[in-house]
Amino acid sequence: MLFSSAFFKLNKTPLLLVMACLLFYLSFAYNLTRTDYTKLITLYMALFFLFYKLVQILKHNIWALTWISFVFRAIFILAIPNLSQDFYRFIWDGRMIVEGFNPYLHTVESFMSKDQFPVAQAQELYTGMGLLNASHYTNYPPINQLCFVFAGLFAGKSILGSAIVMRLLIISADFGTLYFGKKLLKKLHIPAYNIFWYVLNPFIIIELTGNLHFEGVMIFFLIWSLYLLYSGKWQWAAIVLALSVSVKLIPLIFLPLFFQWFMKRDVISTERRDEKPYDDEQVTNPLAPRNDVLKRMIRLIGFYAIVLITIIVLFAPFYSSEFINNYAQTVGLWFQNFEFNASIYYVAREIGYSFRGYNEIAIIGKVTPIIVILFVLIITFFRKNKTIIELITAMLLALSFYYFTTTTVHPWYVATLLILSVFTKYKFPLIWSFVIILSYLAYINLNKADKSENLWVIGLEYIIVYGVFLWEVFIKKEQAQISSKRCIL
Repeated sequence: MLFSSAFFKLNKTPLLLVMACLLFYLSFAYNLTRTDYTKLITLYMALFFLFYKLVQILKHNIWALTWISFVFRAIFILAIPNLSQDFYRFIWDGRMIVEGFNPYLHTVESFMSKDQFPVAQAQELYTGMGLLNASHYTNYPPINQLCFVFAGLFAGKSILGSAIVMRLLIISADFGTLYFGKKLLKKLHIPAYNIFWYVLNPFIIIELTGNLHFEGVMIFFLIWSLYLLYSGKWQWAAIVLALSVSVKLIPLIFLPLFFQWFMKRDVISTERRDEKPYDDEQVTNPLAPRNDVLKRMIRLIGFYAIVLITIIVLFAPFYSSEFINNYAQTVGLWFQNFEFNASIYYVAREIGYSFRGYNEIAIIGKVTPIIVILFVLIITFFRKNKTIIELITAMLLALSFYYFTTTTVHPWYVATLLILSVFTKYKFPLIWSFVIILSYLAYINLNKADKSENLWVIGLEYIIVYGVFLWEVFIKKEQAQISSKRCIL
């Protein structure tokens, strides 16, 4: 009893913070609808503040932060996602494969319009996912489909049971990210508690564990791949990176950025690297032997070949001419049909409306991918990306540019920016993970004749994000350079 009393007195503040979080997460998981805007925003803001204070107070107690992260996720185990309908399609795809169907060849609507029910609870799943989702072919890559299959195998007749299986997979992936992320941070001599800006973040807990978005699994493979790459195991890094792409396609945008890692970086042994702090200024080891260009090129080509072959092997079981056409058609929707929570695109769209007046996405959607590719190539060849920190920073900038220019930015997309920022000096993704909740106010017009997004709310979100981004990338950097020059003088 004396021990318990002393323990409470010593840890009174963090315990009270944890208890408050538990109550708020319970309310979020089991007593919230996405159209209850006041409650949604209030709960999220409170949870974010408490999360920030917990990391701040317990940053030297990694064990405590780890257990708290697990407990918060455990609250959602029995919850049905309340901010997203996508999980109904996940369940449908998994059950389709279990029943012997290729999910890439059939839309949900193609069955339901003929009163055919190929899977258990077909009508409930169809109603839950909505007509928009049901009318398109699936675009989830094979490793993601494998996760859906697990749900179909272990809970083939229960929607809640399927949600629990998928949730356990996502939670496992989050702790894999914690494991490899912490190891990589320690190797880079960056504080290990940085990983909790991702793992303990309510945005990650709600969007991934709560709403069952598989960005968490993709991120696990991505961070594992970067850890293997830094450890000198580039062949395994390539295989694991391909697994990441086979969960979500987004890591494909990073492939050109590995060029300098293989072609311009001197080979330094892991042991030598870890002897002293590793930062942006430590680029090469002057004592390390210089590999000739041919060997470097072979290693680079080998890396890309392993990634490509692994992806092909994973997609192979689903291959058919129809699959390629259907998959390309569905992926194209994200560039030329869907619009949500965009920034620069909305500005460009309004400018186009002023002199063309219609269907701007059909034009802008074709130009945007070209601009993004050019930007990625520019930072590939003209920005210094030789160290692992520089490489991750380049990934962060490339993906940020893509999200700044794309037509659709769902909240859970920001998760990848957030994990990359953990290894860099940039904090704008952390700020974005806070203000992204404003994008849910798009549903404010859900039951009205005008279902368009509230552009004032989106404008507020991006004013904050762009403000912090510009400060960190340009203004703060310039001030640091001026201060440095003054010190020299």
